[in-house]
Amino acid sequence: MSYELFISLRHLRHRKSQKFISLITWISIGGVAVGVMALIIVIAVMSGFGKDLRDKILGTNSHIVVSNLTGGGITAYKELIKEIETVKGVKSAGPFILSQVMLTRGERVAGVVIRGIDPEIESKVSDLQNNLVDGKLTYLANPPIVEGKTGKSRAGIILGRELARSLGAYPGDTVSMVSPVARMTPLGLIPKLKMFQVVGLFDSGMYEYDSNLGFIDLDASQKFFGMKGQATGIEIRIHEIDDAAIIGETIKDKLGFPYHARDWMSMNRNLFSALKMEKVVMFIILVLIILVAAFNIISTLFMVVMDKTKDIAILKSMGASRKSIMRVFSYQGLIVGLSGTFLGCVGGFTVVPNLNEIVSFLESVLGIDIFPKDVYYLSKLPSDIQYFDSILIVIFSIAICYVASLYPAWRASKLDPVDGLRYE
Repeated sequence: MSYELFISLRHLRHRKSQKFISLITWISIGGVAVGVMALIIVIAVMSGFGKDLRDKILGTNSHIVVSNLTGGGITAYKELIKEIETVKGVKSAGPFILSQVMLTRGERVAGVVIRGIDPEIESKVSDLQNNLVDGKLTYLANPPIVEGKTGKSRAGIILGRELARSLGAYPGDTVSMVSPVARMTPLGLIPKLKMFQVVGLFDSGMYEYDSNLGFIDLDASQKFFGMKGQATGIEIRIHEIDDAAIIGETIKDKLGFPYHARDWMSMNRNLFSALKMEKVVMFIILVLIILVAAFNIISTLFMVVMDKTKDIAILKSMGASRKSIMRVFSYQGLIVGLSGTFLGCVGGFTVVPNLNEIVSFLESVLGIDIFPKDVYYLSKLPSDIQYFDSILIVIFSIAICYVASLYPAWRASKLDPVDGLRYE
């Protein structure tokens, strides 16, 4: 141990004549610890929200979507699927039809997006099967007959839970699907209308999807929308979702014009950009807590310098260099930073895994629902510790504390030994 570090540790020890300085030192350590702990918890929660949102989006959507730039349908989609599945990183691909319709049941009407899918392929390209709370995907092609309700088998439809609630339509009930594109008949223009049997409900956890989306069989959608042998696009599932942008560009280059590939990140760019911006802003705001603690370190060291003027003068008269004096006081700031950061890391990594238990305890004690499920659509508070972010937090915290100690240490190193011993 160097003598500079030894002296720094002695200065930080509690003495009767330095109670106030010792108190401010502990406050500084506590401020750093609170700042680091808050940063780790908030960043973990925001990362958890981002991951949870991503999982919900990919619960009803594929990783990459291929569409026709000309606006028409894709005729040779079977050949394209075979070609796409040869691309490295692609797990599976399947066709879909997307269109807007009106669903009616009695006097209730809702404008929704209908997605025509192949039930056998859909489970390979999305997580819709896992989001079903009632029914099966196979019921779309072969709806079960419900005695006393349908009376006969109709084409099946799966609705979002919120959409089913607004229409009052549940498994076994029938709904009318009305297309905004009318057809010409001897009696004039008449909108297309077909009855569908509700065969299942899904819950993605996102209100926008659950209240505005329905699924029908691909063959039924081709007949209803007049797209026989065509598809609106091709949905693709890949092995590593973080490689979606690269694989999307590869598919786009392979297929050429007029086909275009969009990955899930580009389709939700604004949403994830906003989350990323919020994460950065919260990081900056919470770093201010550590900065407040850094100001405490500066004031503490200035008081230590004033109190140790005689000691500094004696050290200099014994041959201590300016750099040695700077090390003595900068080490004090570094020790405070290391201590506070360590305590903050311990607190943060202890709280994050037990966050939901803590929230449940607070709800039981305060008698309130902190995160209402009907508002946030969360069964639990998501959290995901990002170790890279945590390392950055540790580095920032220690660096801020060390930098804060440099100016008082520099002032101490400039002290003239004669002035320090003049009145002794």
